[in-house]
Amino acid sequence: MDKKLLEDRKKTLIGFMSDKNYKPMRARDMAMLLGVERERRQELHQVLDMLVEEGKITCNRRGHYRIAEPDIKTGIFRGTARGFGFVTVEGLEKDVYIAEYNTGTAFHEDMVEIQIIKPASGSRSAEGKVLRILKHGLTEITGVYQKSRNFGFVVPDNQKLGTDIYISKSKSAGAMSGHRVVVKLLDYGDLHKNPEGEVIEILGHVNDPKADILAIVRSYSIPEEFSEEVMEAAGEQPDSVSEKELAGRTDLRMLQTVTIDGEDAKDLDDAITLTYQDGLYHLGVHIADVSHYVKEGGALDRSALERGTSVYLVDRVIPMLPHRLSNGICSLNQGEDRLTLSCLMDINEKGEIVSHCITESLIRVDRRMSYTKVAAILADDREAQKEYEEFVPMFLCMGTLSKLLRAKRRKRGSLDFDFPESKIHLDAEGHAVSVEAYERNEATDLIEDFMLAANETVAEDCFWQELPFLYRVHEEPDREKLLQLSQMIAGLGYGIRTSGSGKELHPKEIQKLLAKAADTPEEAFISRIALRSMKRARYSTECSGHFGLAARYYCHFTSPIRRYPDLQIHRIIKENLHGALDESRIQHYQDILDGVALKTSTLERRADDAERDTEKLKKAEYMADRIGKEYEGMVTSVTEWGMYVELPNTVEGLVRLDDMVDDYYHFDRYHMTLTGETTRKQYGIGTRLKIRVSWVDLQSRSVQFVLPAGNDTKETNERM
Repeated sequence: MDKKLLEDRKKTLIGFMSDKNYKPMRARDMAMLLGVERERRQELHQVLDMLVEEGKITCNRRGHYRIAEPDIKTGIFRGTARGFGFVTVEGLEKDVYIAEYNTGTAFHEDMVEIQIIKPASGSRSAEGKVLRILKHGLTEITGVYQKSRNFGFVVPDNQKLGTDIYISKSKSAGAMSGHRVVVKLLDYGDLHKNPEGEVIEILGHVNDPKADILAIVRSYSIPEEFSEEVMEAAGEQPDSVSEKELAGRTDLRMLQTVTIDGEDAKDLDDAITLTYQDGLYHLGVHIADVSHYVKEGGALDRSALERGTSVYLVDRVIPMLPHRLSNGICSLNQGEDRLTLSCLMDINEKGEIVSHCITESLIRVDRRMSYTKVAAILADDREAQKEYEEFVPMFLCMGTLSKLLRAKRRKRGSLDFDFPESKIHLDAEGHAVSVEAYERNEATDLIEDFMLAANETVAEDCFWQELPFLYRVHEEPDREKLLQLSQMIAGLGYGIRTSGSGKELHPKEIQKLLAKAADTPEEAFISRIALRSMKRARYSTECSGHFGLAARYYCHFTSPIRRYPDLQIHRIIKENLHGALDESRIQHYQDILDGVALKTSTLERRADDAERDTEKLKKAEYMADRIGKEYEGMVTSVTEWGMYVELPNTVEGLVRLDDMVDDYYHFDRYHMTLTGETTRKQYGIGTRLKIRVSWVDLQSRSVQFVLPAGNDTKETNERM
């Protein structure tokens, strides 16, 4: 059913049910009145289901449909370990709070119908009540099996589930106490009984460091293995470029070409060329032409869409495409002819892109470079410059152009959240042996600048051609989030300026805030809370701009090996280049792109969450071997239950208020003042202090610290 026909049928049904003479009725009665033929009634059910999911109509337990009342909403239920939950409703800025006694039998991730019983007021969320469950979201969970005499139960890894899963003896698959398992849910339980399940896989023992990450992979339902059909399709792809494939392509093999990636990267999907002449930089960003090999609708394409993105975990990469493609013919390997889609840009000495060309091309990479080596060359390391002598002029030119592009972006207000990422090293058994802060260098910035330039150029080109397209959008922060940010930084002596209405914020204001906080104790904290005040970037068919980059046009063009949206827009660009984007193909893309945008945005979030969880897990595991050791850290936030302290290696832990032995305390969001019989100490955001690792919980992936006796914070009790 195409998009226009679907919308027409939705309007027909809404109009029918909105009539003042309409009485709630079943689908079969509706079909008879509307004259829907028997063989098309399945389509009627599909449209009704969509309208229910969109919250436009409701269906009671007897199967009667009616227009949804204003206080009836549909959304996704998120549980908590404490019994209450929240429902995310499309179109509402804040989730709806559901008290424990109003959750009914809703299970974490269920699609539910709720009634708003208290509207939102100020900073307070709306409160609701679950009326019924429309669809269960989770079908499998992971957890630790505990054996009893006649039955067993599984304690879920996901603490938001809040209840154990009952496992009958016959459905335990031989699991023993302490085994980490995957459970298929057979019954979701109710107010009087626990959910029931069946063990379908034993991942290993709870203390096995490899089983814990595997459990996270399973809990997010991330597919690891490719089907036989997909592997066969990958096996049919060539190992090298044939003469026949060169027809109509721009041959760029005469240009000095490099890739710049991390030392351990295997899927190299972008290459760079750069020359300078008569006041113009000629920058070429060349991206692997993955769409040449992954055809729309084929097994490889269907599999890639279901994955949406490659997932980069601490101990493994789960690729979007099979390695034969991602590390083979689609990887821009040194010395090999490769098919690419190139964005060729002419840039003046002000950093302005004055002309461009997007073309199918052929390249050959002359040298594979690492960020470390290029950074050394740019830092005038004589040894590195001698090793890559013939490429040094181009790299120095790249460094100059990178600074021009970055200055141009900063001038318009583009944001740069500069706080360290984590780099975690594991031993052969998968146990964390080191956790370090991973700092960016001039080479990583350089590649980022060039990729951003290509992404913006391609997006603007396709926008003005009015092509059906997938943009990467980032909306302005909500007014309430801006107010919260303003209040938090005010306590630290900072401020931001909004429009007269207080509803709008130019990204330059955030940029000024980050610049003012640079090289101060509170820099990392302010960067984080500023980032948290932002909305999440997503994919969309509407070109609504990117707030964080202060860009009117933006897309993801540069990573089709690991991101499906990039692969999708490559197809559109290539069809347009070949003049094949006729009315039927435009309609085809208009029918599918909204769905692709929503699906890939959701899958991207799944990957991000899984990556975050594995990092938290391995950080906790690393600190579990260091209980009793003392470190220096910095307070990153203060709460009513204690304060969070971050160590230089990026590990964060909680110092619980209960563990601070002073007799009295005062809390004002930014400071914790403790008063004992003979002492008075104040801790605030940015305070540097010593901590001792006291406790680690691998189940919740949390770390707790205590303050050693005699902890001296005098030198850090400066202005916060």
